[in-house]
Amino acid sequence: MPQQLLTLSRAARLVGVTRGALQKKIRDSELSTFEGKIAITDLLRTYPAAKLEDDSMLERVTEIKAKARPRRLTQNKSTLASAEVLASRLTCVTEEVSQLRLNLMYHVELVKAITEKLHSLITANESSLKTEVQTLITWFQNELIRKTEISAHSAQLLAKDTFFRIMAATVKVLPSGHEFFVEGADSILQASLHAGLNLNYGCSSGNCGMCKSRLISGEVRKIQEHDYILTDMEKNMGYILACSNTAVTDIVLEAAEAHSVADISQQTIVAEVRKLESLSPDLLILHVKTPRTKTLRFISGQDVTLSLSETIKGDYAIASCPCDGHHLQFHIRKMPNHPFSDFVFHQLKAEQTIVVEGPKGDFVLQAESTRPIIFIAYEDGFAPVKSLIEHSMALDLAEFMHFYWLAAHENGHYLNNLCRSWADALDNFSYNNVMEKEHDATILAQTILTITTEHPQLADYEIYLAGYTKVVDAIKNLLLQQGAITEQLHCKYC
Repeated sequence: MPQQLLTLSRAARLVGVTRGALQKKIRDSELSTFEGKIAITDLLRTYPAAKLEDDSMLERVTEIKAKARPRRLTQNKSTLASAEVLASRLTCVTEEVSQLRLNLMYHVELVKAITEKLHSLITANESSLKTEVQTLITWFQNELIRKTEISAHSAQLLAKDTFFRIMAATVKVLPSGHEFFVEGADSILQASLHAGLNLNYGCSSGNCGMCKSRLISGEVRKIQEHDYILTDMEKNMGYILACSNTAVTDIVLEAAEAHSVADISQQTIVAEVRKLESLSPDLLILHVKTPRTKTLRFISGQDVTLSLSETIKGDYAIASCPCDGHHLQFHIRKMPNHPFSDFVFHQLKAEQTIVVEGPKGDFVLQAESTRPIIFIAYEDGFAPVKSLIEHSMALDLAEFMHFYWLAAHENGHYLNNLCRSWADALDNFSYNNVMEKEHDATILAQTILTITTEHPQLADYEIYLAGYTKVVDAIKNLLLQQGAITEQLHCKYC
């Protein structure tokens, strides 16, 4: 029986696990791959309890269809059945198509096998020919019986994969090999950012041409006009703008990506204050929106300089994911004798102009690492760590993420409910909030001992640590003493 092969991304999506979890299974030889892909039969053998019925499917269909429905159809709504009816019909069709695909694949392989066996009969002795033919007939009958034993579970999984292929196209990026899904009417660039990737781009609106990429295979469709002009030679070579096209089928795209802080250019953006969200008398979240034609490119964990005038400025960690560079978040603590924080707390209003300069800093996510991750934040060190965590979630590469938030003050865990919601929603995320006595070395050592007890092999982890200088240095030394690897221990002083 031929093997139906799935990419790592599709396999993870079908059985409801992370790519990192599958990669660990492959490293541990619990799961086999064929040219980087996984066979459905092997996938189901490893995950026999895979959930094939998705209760949220109809809701997703309704949402995506509302965005993706062609305009000519929306003009005559009376001719369309409801979203639920259309989704049900689609499900039935995909099941039928999946079974036909399995049958066709089976019979193609069967014909190949019969042809090979018939060729072998050409050299058979005349005296043994009757016996050889009878053996062939017996083999053929056994194969037909085996065909009826094709797993219904495999057919269901294939049907689900067919459904996903209709609702979402896969993009494979060369030369990195990164993969992501394009759903609904999203552009290729939007989908890549939502997936946590760092494809090159500038304006994201078709003016600059920085997201120019070459289509290797598959079909795309232009969803917005662009002012940037591609030459006839570029068009003939398959170049497109990722911000102005969506994927119609699965595609392979040759595109430049940022792999380090050196690949991100410095930017100065005149942005707008969208909201000031007060968390306590001395802490607020500053929400900033960049212009539609100018998105901030950065890697999670980096800082920028925020300026309200020549003398009123400050450096702050970006507390949001690079998945959406239009909407930036900063955690501002009220500080004595600090002109910027004083202005923010007493004078700044929504819709005022603010200048964003950056990014800077090398406390960034090691996106190519598939090691499990330990995040440790002390008090306001949560801001850059939050960006790292959200980026990790978008990339879906980490096998497991463990977050420890240490605080010495009552409002130190100022977004505790958000962290708990992550732990509730994700199977591969755990959260611990720890109260410390400020600068108490004994209690700090006990906390680190708890962490190392839960994770005795620190050398197996990527560790990110952010907070006040004195505390970070103390924690860093304790972690190194317990076996952490220097190259895998990333620190930020806030």
